Amino acid sequence: MTLIRRTFIGLALAAPVLFVASADAADAIRLGYQLPLTGNTAQYGQDFKTAAEIALDRFNASGRLPVKVEIVYEDSRSDAKEGVAIARKFVDDEKIVGVLGDFTSGVSIAAAQVYKEAGMPQLSQTASHPDFTKISEWQFRNITTQAGEGPYNANWILSKGYKKVAVIAEQTDWGQSVVQYFAAELAAKGGTVVFTEFFNRGLPDFRALITKIQRDKPDAIYTGFFYEDGANFLKQAKQLGVTTPIFSTSAAHNQKIVELAGADAEGLSLTTNFLPNSPRPEVKNFVDAWVKARGAEPGQFPAQAFDAVNIMLDAVVKTYPKTTRASVREALAATKDFPGVTGLTTFDANREPQKQLSKARVIGGQFTAVSE
Repeated sequence: MTLIRRTFIGLALAAPVLFVASADAADAIRLGYQLPLTGNTAQYGQDFKTAAEIALDRFNASGRLPVKVEIVYEDSRSDAKEGVAIARKFVDDEKIVGVLGDFTSGVSIAAAQVYKEAGMPQLSQTASHPDFTKISEWQFRNITTQAGEGPYNANWILSKGYKKVAVIAEQTDWGQSVVQYFAAELAAKGGTVVFTEFFNRGLPDFRALITKIQRDKPDAIYTGFFYEDGANFLKQAKQLGVTTPIFSTSAAHNQKIVELAGADAEGLSLTTNFLPNSPRPEVKNFVDAWVKARGAEPGQFPAQAFDAVNIMLDAVVKTYPKTTRASVREALAATKDFPGVTGLTTFDANREPQKQLSKARVIGGQFTAVSE
């Protein structure tokens, strides 16, 4: 037998194996996830990816579908232009039936314009700007907005007898909404915002701002920051002798703020949908898997991502075998009392999550549920 003939037979025998492998891959259902994996918010994107991998591995091992689901991850770097480019890439991939992300409201809103035109369901775990779900019927979120969280915190602060409040927030669309909804409710219920200022994310020195706050002698301080800025603010406030109670939004709920600020984080009060020490089995199972993967307890944002991925996977199950972008959108819209680690989730007619907020405070170095 000649070398050429032997080579031909070998290729012919190999061909069916290659074909079968391609067919198996083609049968997989695909989701997209745009998130910041590099840049100055990469720590959040990496958390989301870990949460998604935990959820996806469990799902594919569960046997709920006869085919696997894959997630395609793309790095947006928290940049709106990158987010739009990724959105175009995802809508061009006919196998992708739903998209998760992005992290910030700004990037999520920019990408949403592409998903709106293409008819792609988009579920963000953290885009909390009120305008996000107003873009079109294709946008969903799994996090409470400042339209709900601001009034909740305003009433909490007023119930403590604090009437005069200083408010600071990062200079972003989200930060603007933090101030807007809190201040409106506070004024409506008889309170007064005695000081307002915005800061750039990543500000290393808050001392000048803190000094201004002290001059107005507020009863409480309300903040719109993430854990990195929060830790700096708390440390520098204590250095300057501030004893005024400090409140914040769920964006600050991360054990890393305690790790970075140490004892200076003690007493910080905030709202949340997730507490890692909850006795509920689904929470314990998620926390155990997270600690195994990352070595520390998860905060609210990883929990939001874990639930968002599971909600999307549940929608895929409900539509199989006729899984399309349109059918997934309809299944998402019909989500009712989904039992996640952040509590039950139901989407209302505007694709907003109906969720219960809880109060928490740093006590003894841990976020602890409080009733007052």
